[in-house]
Amino acid sequence: HVQLVESGGGSAQAGGSLRLSCAASTYAIRNYYMAWFRQAPGKEREGVACVDPFGGTLYADSVKGRFTISKDTSENTLYLQMNSLEPEDTGMYYCAAGVYLAYCTLLSGRFRYWGQGTQVTVS
Repeated sequence: HVQLVESGGGSAQAGGSLRLSCAASTYAIRNYYMAWFRQAPGKEREGVACVDPFGGTLYADSVKGRFTISKDTSENTLYLQMNSLEPEDTGMYYCAAGVYLAYCTLLSGRFRYWGQGTQVTVS
């Protein structure tokens, strides 16, 4: 079992920035595909960004150029730097880990382990 613990959510003004963190195990950060998803009220969960074990990344079109996914293997932490925030970015953000993946994907069903989520509100 992989435990994922998100932090860093909160409120921000449109145009502002927030950085989300996800604490994970050493093995997960180094070997699994890691991703961020979000879910707004009344909407389906959507993929935001993914990073593979080698550092390759994939972003949803809606966040390209504004969000950056990264990981620090020395800190066993996954990050999501969110800049130029928009009200449409409001939602619960989840960290996820995928085990048997061949490439990054933003399909939630491919990820096995999930964190409890952290709320982001942009006004």
